[in-house]
This record gives sequence, structure tokens and C-alpha cells, in this order.
Amino acid sequence: MILLRRLLGDVLRRQRQRQGRTLREVSSSARVSLGYLSEVERGQKEASSELLSAICDALDVRMSELMREVSDELSLAELAESAAASEPVPAPVRPMLNSVSVKSVAGVPTERVTIKAPAEAVGVVAA
Repeated sequence: MILLRRLLGDVLRRQRQRQGRTLREVSSSARVSLGYLSEVERGQKEASSELLSAICDALDVRMSELMREVSDELSLAELAESAAASEPVPAPVRPMLNSVSVKSVAGVPTERVTIKAPAEAVGVVAA
């Protein structure tokens, strides 16, 4: 099961780490306890919209950017989850290739050319 709070926490942590900031710095700036922010980042606590706004302000990140990144992560997690639940996808089958020699095109002599193509794609007319 995909937990939105875990994805949100992962994105918040990455945003903070990209800036090279500590939990202490962000918690102080957002006026949130260090322990609570840590729990939000680990996906153990649900963050209210007010708390998210304060954290985004502290990180100087728009909430829409944060939510867009969370949405992208959610899409990937859903794809991975559905792929894991479905039947394995068979490997594509390579078509058998046949060689065809061409001596003329529309009655005009050409250099000898060999074409490799799937058997069902080549219609050969005997001369």
C-alpha cells in the first residue's frame, strides 16, 4: 500500500538535503519541533496544510512544487505496484529475418543489394 505521508516525507527530506540544511535549521525556521519534523520526514506523522506551508516557507519552496514532486513520486509508486501485481510481461519475440537479393527495381538494373526483412513483410516476385 502506498502511503502519501511517506512520499511527502521523502520529498521534504530531499528538498532539505538539496539545500544542505539540517533538521534543526529547518525546524527552527518553520517553528516546528525537531522531533515532529523528523517524524514527518520519515512518514510517521501526517502534516497539516498549515505545517506544510510553514515547512515550505522555511525551505523557500512553493507548496505547488512540493506537491508536484509528490504527485510524480505517487505516479511512479502506483506503476511499480501495479507492475508487481500483474503477470510478468513476456519478452518481445524477434521476427525471423530473410535475406532477399535485388538485381533490378521496376526493370531498371541496380547494384546487387541484399535486404534483411521479416518474411511476412517481403513480397518477392520471381523474375
